[in-house]
Amino acid sequence: MKKLPLILGATLFCGALHAQEALTQDVLKELSGSFENTVADKALKNAVSGNAIKKLVVNQENANTPDTYFSVSVNSKGITDQQNSGRCWMFTGLNVLRSKMISKYNLDEMQFSHVYLFFYDQLEKSNLFLQGVIDTRDRGMDDKTVEWLFRNPLSDGGQFTGVSDLIGKYGVVPKEAMAETYHSNNTTEIASLMKRKLREFGLQLRDMAAQGKSKEDLEKEKVQQMKTIYRMLVLAYGEPVQSFTWAPKKNGKYTETPKTYTPQSFYKEVCGGEDLNKNYVMLMNDPSRPFNKVYEIEFDRHAYDGHNWLYLNLPIEDIKEMAIASLKDSIMLYFSCDVGKYLDSRGLLDLKNYDYGSLFNTTFGMDKKQRVQSFDSGSSHAMTLMAVDLDKDGKSTKWKVENSWGAEHGFAGHLIMTDEWFNEYMFRLVVNKKYCPKRILDLLKQEPTKLPAWDPMFSNEI
Repeated sequence: MKKLPLILGATLFCGALHAQEALTQDVLKELSGSFENTVADKALKNAVSGNAIKKLVVNQENANTPDTYFSVSVNSKGITDQQNSGRCWMFTGLNVLRSKMISKYNLDEMQFSHVYLFFYDQLEKSNLFLQGVIDTRDRGMDDKTVEWLFRNPLSDGGQFTGVSDLIGKYGVVPKEAMAETYHSNNTTEIASLMKRKLREFGLQLRDMAAQGKSKEDLEKEKVQQMKTIYRMLVLAYGEPVQSFTWAPKKNGKYTETPKTYTPQSFYKEVCGGEDLNKNYVMLMNDPSRPFNKVYEIEFDRHAYDGHNWLYLNLPIEDIKEMAIASLKDSIMLYFSCDVGKYLDSRGLLDLKNYDYGSLFNTTFGMDKKQRVQSFDSGSSHAMTLMAVDLDKDGKSTKWKVENSWGAEHGFAGHLIMTDEWFNEYMFRLVVNKKYCPKRILDLLKQEPTKLPAWDPMFSNEI
């Protein structure tokens, strides 16, 4: 066969592609004919078009009251409520500490001030952004890091290293020492204004750099900019308390003479002063990346002088082993997952709750690795792992977490998850290193693989 002239051949090739790829009239006719529109199809169309899909796919075979017994459970009192904020990471970290306090002092209840630590979280993140702008001042606006900075100047989300860095630097205070405000419970409005101001400040710093100003000049200007940020934070959240009095109470009465503390001395003297960065490790179950490897997320931290997010990626069974060991020792754990998947109104996370396949006569068959790779699943919420039910062989059958959505949600403020759901949608667990076998501790000695802050798995973390 003779070769076609180059231009003519290319034209015919492109035309063939369009004929195959586009939704032509023939293809549309074939698609339309595939819907048979039987009596059953008509009934389904009426049902689906007029109702929420989730309502139609409730699996009635799984509607019985779940078993709420757990063979291993850590004692807890009271449920916290993050309200309309993305602070689940902070509530979760402080709830782990709160459980220890309740046990240590035999308290009726105990809550920490989340707004106190959140004030400094927002202040530190603002400085992190502005200093990041200074550090990247010689790069173009189309540089990936610069673009990421301006897209994400501030957020109310976070993860465990934020908890550990903030507590280590600023301490903690009880809730009664600094009360929540409207804006700490409803962060969207003030955060939007602060992000706008930070972007404006960031551009000003870049303009100064373009004019030949030194790094020292830029950092002096940054301090002046931070005064505006500090003022906005004080107006929205209140000025952080510097000292307060506290003593444990039982049945409404002090069991010790009240003492005056600073937030730092309170954490050290009353809460035990544990070095969270030193003693804890974040474990991840992400089958889209090699297991038994340590990963570090560059520039993903809460403070400029803080720690980047670091984790060890492990098979799910290894993570379960350490979780069970911690719970048996009455120590709760920081836990995060894709909470929106298969959660029902009762507070049960079970793969059998909803039957989407039967409704649409198809299957949703991606495994965990494929869901992560295709951006279908990722960690969306942090909670406090507090209980596990074990069978006669010591294997987990279900789990329970203490949530931060208020006592009226779920099982009196808790969620229960089947072991099968845990396998598919659990992502991270933070565990004390004393519950890690030697082989796990040895893995932590390796040089971390660096991942960029804009990696899809972490770009919208909580």
